[in-house]
Amino acid sequence: MTDQPDLPDDLLPTTRRALLHRTAVAQAEGRTPSLVAALVRDGRLVWSGARSMIDDHAPTVDVQYRIGSLTKTFVAVLVLRLRDEGLLDLADPLERHLPGTPADGATVAELLAHSAGLASETPGPWWERTEGTLRPALDDLLEPGDALKHPAGRRHHYSNPGYALLGALVERLRGAPWGEVLRREMLEPLGMDRTTLLPEHPHAGGFAVHPWADVMLAEPLTDTGLMGPAGQLWSTAADLARWAAFLAGGDDKVLSAASLAEMRRPAVGPDTADWTSSYGLGLQLRRHDGRVLYGHTGSMPGFTAGLWISEADGLAALALSNATTGANAAALAADLIALTAQHEPRMPEPWRPLPTVDEELLALTGLWYWGTSAHALRLKADRTLELSLVSGGSRSSRFRAEADGTWTGLDNYYAGETLRVVRAADGSVSHLDLASFVLTREPYGPAEAVPGGVDPQGWQAV
Repeated sequence: MTDQPDLPDDLLPTTRRALLHRTAVAQAEGRTPSLVAALVRDGRLVWSGARSMIDDHAPTVDVQYRIGSLTKTFVAVLVLRLRDEGLLDLADPLERHLPGTPADGATVAELLAHSAGLASETPGPWWERTEGTLRPALDDLLEPGDALKHPAGRRHHYSNPGYALLGALVERLRGAPWGEVLRREMLEPLGMDRTTLLPEHPHAGGFAVHPWADVMLAEPLTDTGLMGPAGQLWSTAADLARWAAFLAGGDDKVLSAASLAEMRRPAVGPDTADWTSSYGLGLQLRRHDGRVLYGHTGSMPGFTAGLWISEADGLAALALSNATTGANAAALAADLIALTAQHEPRMPEPWRPLPTVDEELLALTGLWYWGTSAHALRLKADRTLELSLVSGGSRSSRFRAEADGTWTGLDNYYAGETLRVVRAADGSVSHLDLASFVLTREPYGPAEAVPGGVDPQGWQAV
């Protein structure tokens, strides 16, 4: 097993040892010919480790592995770029831009979230182990007359052909093959020159390991053609570390942090209250060890991959293996985050005051009442406002200032809603209007600001 020697030495020795041990266990118990893993902290690759079946030899972070459905995260970003440029709306039916497919009525958002109700796989033969030349047209990706398995928009049902259609959508709107668009618009700006549609030396070979004997069988390295957007890409640990840093923080050359945050919100409600996994717009979400992770898993014959990001911990981890089954790369990546967070919990940012004092904003802080419910309005150092129930509850929200003097909710119940400061005739603040809710400085007062008025007898004792 190797530990990357030239990375920043800012992990504790005990942490590095724990990460190396977990990686060795994954390779040994998973019976995979080779495995490479890496950790990203605050946008920087800070650790990598690898293990191989060959003595004194292990893959470096520059060796390519097939990443399977991690490809879908790249395709989703391409689609969000089209949305942000105004070339499509996520509510658009596919037929508006790509007519004549078996999924004409599916919306772009439903395809991204696997909620269009489409079949999970193509008609046979199994697309992952056969050449794409067997499916030369989009009509070949879904069974005519039997493409829909569930009502659209009602449930999450994973669909590989759905992402093939999204890749075709990118090609239609960009006028170029999706792989070329990917390279030009995303891979080159992010410095990911070792991420490719077909393997480039040095790359790992893919193997199946016999379930009952320690022997191996080489897996075919196929070009899946039109199904490529579902799982064709090859990449390296170093490139995927750059991808993880991008997914965590955004890059305006590729996609904004706000659009990436939109991608990692659950798009379809989970089936149970104690959910452990969900799906956004091209990103999987998973609860693991008390934290919420986002990223994606991947597998193709001969390979497994996993990449997870913990926003709360400022950590991301990934793992790549070259065996069809056995080494659970996704579980390994999640455990690397948990181990690092356990050994080296994230240091909070130091508290700092506002650089300048805005007297008008300062005057808005303090207690406000919605009817008789007391709310506290706080001004934060990043110049956002935070409104929360004094007694606690689920309607705490942050608000961002807009150029017109209003405020927009950023999260929870009031996400996207508008907060306005309403002034009296003399210019003084009368009340706050929040999505038609009126907040006043006293419970039900002043009376003229309260919808429906106030009983003229006022507050009374029994």
